[in-house]
Amino acid sequence: MQFFDTHAHIGLIYEDPIEQLRVIQEAKQAQVTRIVSICNSLHDFSKVYPLLKSASSVYHAIGVSPSEVTNPGKDWIHTVEEGLKLSNVVALGEIGLDYFRKYGDKRSQIELFITQLEIASKADMPVIIHNRDAGKDVLDILAERLPEAGGVLHCYSEDAEYARIALDLNLYFSFAGNLTYRNARNLHETVLSLPIDRILVESESPFMVPADYRGKRNMPAYTPSTVKFLAEMLEMDLEELADQLWKNSCKFFRLPE
Repeated sequence: MQFFDTHAHIGLIYEDPIEQLRVIQEAKQAQVTRIVSICNSLHDFSKVYPLLKSASSVYHAIGVSPSEVTNPGKDWIHTVEEGLKLSNVVALGEIGLDYFRKYGDKRSQIELFITQLEIASKADMPVIIHNRDAGKDVLDILAERLPEAGGVLHCYSEDAEYARIALDLNLYFSFAGNLTYRNARNLHETVLSLPIDRILVESESPFMVPADYRGKRNMPAYTPSTVKFLAEMLEMDLEELADQLWKNSCKFFRLPE
């Protein structure tokens, strides 16, 4: 049995390269044998990618998150385009909209989002979508501009009705440790309404730690806890579900099983 953590901010767990490698090793010991490393900024990517590019279990996404809208970086479009050509870079992200934190202004966030969707379309790469308090705008934009390679609504936080609409697009739905919280009824209802082949699981580490590890800094190694909770919800055998999630993740990121 093996697990695929589709979204981990390894560079935010520890800045120390040795500690980052330890995080990956601990994940392997927990049977988390593939991880997608996410960086919110191109500056962070330039530090994390060189350190982890030789780690066989780690893949990468590159992009500019809405938190960086006021300072995406010098010549950032070229940097993203070239970054997508690097080995083991499997997606553009995370990108999207965040109206909760009010980064910059809405218009600037939307322009940044659309530009990166266009880059992904030209590069034929899937996208990792961040959505916080911006559900309608995210879905409206994706309805017109989602790349053919598809996308994933990461750390899904909307309700089942939103998911029903999003299912008409080439979108996957990724759930993090907050799925395991007792009060996350909207997530429980949503995951039960989804086809199993459109579900992914992520750690979102160092955030969204599963209930079993409350009080600790989240790690990719804790991903199996979320999968176990999901298996109980879906009344599925753990190994069967882990295998299905592995296949879903490999299909989305276009990796061999």
